Amino acid sequence: MSVQRRFTKFLGLAAVGALTVGLAACSSSGGSGDNADAGDLTTVGFVAVGPEGAWREANEKNIQETFTEDAGFELKYAPATNLDQKSQIDAFTSFVDEGVDVILLSATEASGWEDSLARAQEAEIPVILLDRGIDPDDPSLYITRIAPDNVEVASAVGDWAVEQFPDGGNYITLEGPAGVGVVNERNEGWDSAVDGSDLVEVAAQTANWSAEEGKSVTETLLKANNNNIQLIFAQNDEMGLGAAQAVEEAGLTPGVDVKIATIDGTLAAMEALADGQLSFVHEYNPLFGETALDVVNKTLAGESVESYIIVPSEAFDSAEAAQAVLADRQY
Repeated sequence: MSVQRRFTKFLGLAAVGALTVGLAACSSSGGSGDNADAGDLTTVGFVAVGPEGAWREANEKNIQETFTEDAGFELKYAPATNLDQKSQIDAFTSFVDEGVDVILLSATEASGWEDSLARAQEAEIPVILLDRGIDPDDPSLYITRIAPDNVEVASAVGDWAVEQFPDGGNYITLEGPAGVGVVNERNEGWDSAVDGSDLVEVAAQTANWSAEEGKSVTETLLKANNNNIQLIFAQNDEMGLGAAQAVEEAGLTPGVDVKIATIDGTLAAMEALADGQLSFVHEYNPLFGETALDVVNKTLAGESVESYIIVPSEAFDSAEAAQAVLADRQY
């Protein structure tokens, strides 16, 4: 998107934020023992998802390692309790009441955020969405969303699948939890790519981002279809890795009898692609802490930012492509 947004109401806060960042940077030059007092730091409330797999762990670790005291920030990390949205809303409300300078939000569910975001806006606390969007999407209630483009990523997976099966084939889709915005976006991208092809979806079922559930759901669907499945689209790596186990245990060969495509690009998935267990992996780059840091600084300085900042991500379609990046894989 090309729309840019400027939030002048944060200019007063920006002056303080810019000054404190500068002071903290100067005071931290001698090492972590010379950090500025907490009162001199820009406070960032991070309403996080918490434990949800390798991608989420890498993403939240990257944010935590970026918004440090040495960089001039006090990051208040609030992961959800068992992926519960209410715990996120409670944490968000606490951050607003506390008067943090900025809130970073990775929502467990897309809907139900209007009141919280309106309250933050009334308190003149800018909110930046990380990874997941909200539904209904009201860009007036937040600064920007920083994330790879789920629709584009899933569309690329679908394009690959259509090329692999010019004469068609049966496939199943392993989805993330219902109600999560990225699930809808990945379905949208995939459907746009495969619609009109001879690929036939025989089932679509949630496996909750889990390798264990990916395995059990795939086992059930293979049996229900007499193993007549040629392709599995897993919306994340963990589910795809579980599916590969189920395919093997059904007496089929992953990558030969059943091709498996996944999204995320974690180290485990890249290793599986290099070993032939997976057939296609599209990265969904989690390492955008520096981008978030830049957006926070610009926002507090009253500068314009894009309403949606897309994080570049790569596709890997062969064992050789995976092997080429394994040594430097960070997550």
